[in-house]
Amino acid sequence: MSENHAAHVTRPEILHAPSNDAAGFAVTAAPLGFWAKVYANGTVRKSVLLVLLAAAWEIYARVLNNSLVFPTFSSTVGALFEGIGTGAIPRAGAYTLSLLLKGYVTGLVFAALLTAFASVSRIGADLLETLTAMFNPLPSIALLPLALIWFGLGDGSVIFVLVHAVLWAVALNTFAGFRTLSPTLRMVGQNYGLTSFGYIVRILIPGAFPSILTGLKVGWAFAWRTLIAAELVFGVSSGSGGLGWYIFENKNQLRIPEVFAGLLTVILFGLFVENVIFRTIEQRTVRRWGMQH
Repeated sequence: MSENHAAHVTRPEILHAPSNDAAGFAVTAAPLGFWAKVYANGTVRKSVLLVLLAAAWEIYARVLNNSLVFPTFSSTVGALFEGIGTGAIPRAGAYTLSLLLKGYVTGLVFAALLTAFASVSRIGADLLETLTAMFNPLPSIALLPLALIWFGLGDGSVIFVLVHAVLWAVALNTFAGFRTLSPTLRMVGQNYGLTSFGYIVRILIPGAFPSILTGLKVGWAFAWRTLIAAELVFGVSSGSGGLGWYIFENKNQLRIPEVFAGLLTVILFGLFVENVIFRTIEQRTVRRWGMQH
């Protein structure tokens, strides 16, 4: 075949390629169907899972048929609304949340100070790593007996164990985020001539924020479960009105649906914090900045 003939031969894929104009090919995406849109919605998927779990709870409790061991979901929800109506659960929840916020914020302050010291000094970094290795594996609730001796019967004992629950998780994740920050971002801060404060606020914290947010979530979860456990023990001595005490008191009276209602309240608080508060922070920060998908 001659060169001139080869130059005028049109390849088959070009002959059969779909096109609607001379500029190029048209690529059209098929619109998503109704069920595909529903499945793509994370809120809907999680809601369906919660409904299925509630149905499984109801079925298992009815098959077991022993309300003293495992009440039905419907009776638990009824006890929950009754507790809300009488004001017992709102009062217990408000007391628990007030203690939780005090301990959580105090823990964040100490974590920020310890992380700042570790970020500017090798001795501080060694201190943080050593203290974390020593105290992070130690269950916070194990310190409650000592806290009762040191701080007596009062909120101070519970806040102490909450600080321990929050401090190490937040400090460790924050410091890890600082250490893994891209050198490019560090050079950008230096090239712009930012002050130390400006460098921390505009470069260091935003760059490490995914790790910081993880630490905040872990610290919150640790503090939440530590507080409920502490109230179950501490409330026996002080008669404090938290959710842990509400659960303990109803257990002593064999009001098991009310016990499960207290546990369900704890679960609902956890779902709200995770899927509303932390999700909103995540969407307005790391997702908006393109650091997570």
